[in-house]
Amino acid sequence: MEVSIEHVKFSYNKEDVILGDINLEALAGSFICLLGQSGCGKSTLLRLIAGLERPDEGSLTVEGKPVASAGLDRGVVFQDYGLFPWMTAGKNITAALKKRFPDMGKGDREALAMEWMKKVGMDESLFKKLPGELSGGQKQRCGIARAFAIDPPILLMDEPFGSLDAITKAKLQDLILELWEQGGDHKKTIFFVTHEVDEALLLASDICVLSQSPAEIMYRHSFEKETHPTRSNMYTDPDIQKLRNYLIQLIHEDAAERASLI
Repeated sequence: MEVSIEHVKFSYNKEDVILGDINLEALAGSFICLLGQSGCGKSTLLRLIAGLERPDEGSLTVEGKPVASAGLDRGVVFQDYGLFPWMTAGKNITAALKKRFPDMGKGDREALAMEWMKKVGMDESLFKKLPGELSGGQKQRCGIARAFAIDPPILLMDEPFGSLDAITKAKLQDLILELWEQGGDHKKTIFFVTHEVDEALLLASDICVLSQSPAEIMYRHSFEKETHPTRSNMYTDPDIQKLRNYLIQLIHEDAAERASLI
């Protein structure tokens, strides 16, 4: 699904403006990383796309229809996992499936939940475990399984790997790329919030860099015919190194400029 954001402004108290003037067109099947320093409004923009907040000004549409509220066409994966602590891992997934597919039988819901748990590398024994009995990586895998199981055309991910160790983070980054690429000509449109340049380079088809608030998109880079960054060429390909250095410099210079105005 295509997402269109035109002249969106947002503030929490009508005075402290978080998003100044956001303009972004996302083609169906894009993997867009929203990159920028903490506090620049990346998560706020994601909440607007999710329909959890409403813009003060401007328009935000999905397939030409205004986003008025949350919907099952937009799945969300949060950094804090978003699992109900009183439900088992399996129940967290089947509950979402019941809402998404009300005519699906209980047995089919459980089978589909188990199928997706296996796809994200979770053992069958974890199906009946409560979130408090799972590791951070297992909780995040459960959240990813739930998001993909309900099969939304748009997936919104808010720094989902920010609290994980480096090895677990790398495994889940590779998993998300694999699941996205498996969509072929029907890939999900993904918005992924991060403040890590290397993560954005590794995952994105498009990188949008947000300035410090009141935020605007101060730079966009789309990977088309050029070599896409991978773990093997990230630090050796001169063109990728040049882009990486530019993104880091851009973010640091923007932060320094805003700091000088305080």
